[in-house]
Amino acid sequence: MRLQGLIGSCTRFFHSRFLKRGPRIAAIGGGTGLPVLLRGLKKYTANITAIVTVADDGGSSGRLRGDFGILPPGDIRNCLLALAETESLMEKLFNYRFGQGEGLAGHSLGNLLIAALTEITGDFQTAVKEASHVLKVRGKVFPSTLEQVTLGAELADGTHVFGESKIPQAGIPLQRVFLTPASCKAVPEAVAAIQQADLILLGPGSLFTSVMPNLLVPGIAAALKQSRAVKCYICNIMTQPGETTDYKASDHLSAIFNHVGDNLVDFIIVNNKSVAQDNLNKYAREGAAPVVADQGALRKMGVRVLRGDFLDTQELVRHDPQKLARAVLYLADKR
Repeated sequence: MRLQGLIGSCTRFFHSRFLKRGPRIAAIGGGTGLPVLLRGLKKYTANITAIVTVADDGGSSGRLRGDFGILPPGDIRNCLLALAETESLMEKLFNYRFGQGEGLAGHSLGNLLIAALTEITGDFQTAVKEASHVLKVRGKVFPSTLEQVTLGAELADGTHVFGESKIPQAGIPLQRVFLTPASCKAVPEAVAAIQQADLILLGPGSLFTSVMPNLLVPGIAAALKQSRAVKCYICNIMTQPGETTDYKASDHLSAIFNHVGDNLVDFIIVNNKSVAQDNLNKYAREGAAPVVADQGALRKMGVRVLRGDFLDTQELVRHDPQKLARAVLYLADKR
């Protein structure tokens, strides 16, 4: 037993040394897409910084935002869990959602814990840091801004919609999205992570409501433009009804360039593995379809295309964390 314990300690020590020497990666996004990426990356490097949107105004996060005036904790919570050393029990605990109880129904325990830590410490960013210690997070998680921002959208008919949760429900194609206030300040640690990164990743996740809100923070956009790191956009596997209906891969990039500026991305990762017919039928009923990787248009935009099988074989159509992480590490070597 003593020998086994010694071997285990040595293994953990060398694994820790290996992770600390991994590439410095800044991953920008939110929603359910970014945590998938983080789950794969944490096995190869401890030098990960997740920069997360705080524009969410729906569900438990939106209610806590309205009741307590704190930043929405949901996307932050998901990223913390994704980077936790061990996810099993703590993930169940932090993701536990109350099904009943006056004022409790619909809230996740993790959101409530972050809200409580914010009240105790008096600061949202400190609360996230303390939660990181509890979960033994491998890497760091920062909001892109500490200001209360609202995501707005101008639709194709010229009307405006306000609120991240309301934008996909408008039923009219999006012309552009914007933040109010537009002059919100970036979190300095998030800017520093971008400046020091070897590799910067945008997505995967909802283009207009998870990825874009971060890029609309002026300090984040400026740091991206000035960075000499390899920059990669990870394109969603499926289109998203109300946001990217009928979008090809080049349309995703065009939207980013139109909002933030050209030449912001060096690579794009796109899936070329066919989606099972049963899943295609299910998603089609919801108005979603696989994103077409129009390589010719992408190359004309000056972007290098990395195509491959990045598909998870589970019921939901999403990226496989390990396949995606290996592709990302390949790009890190390109630097």
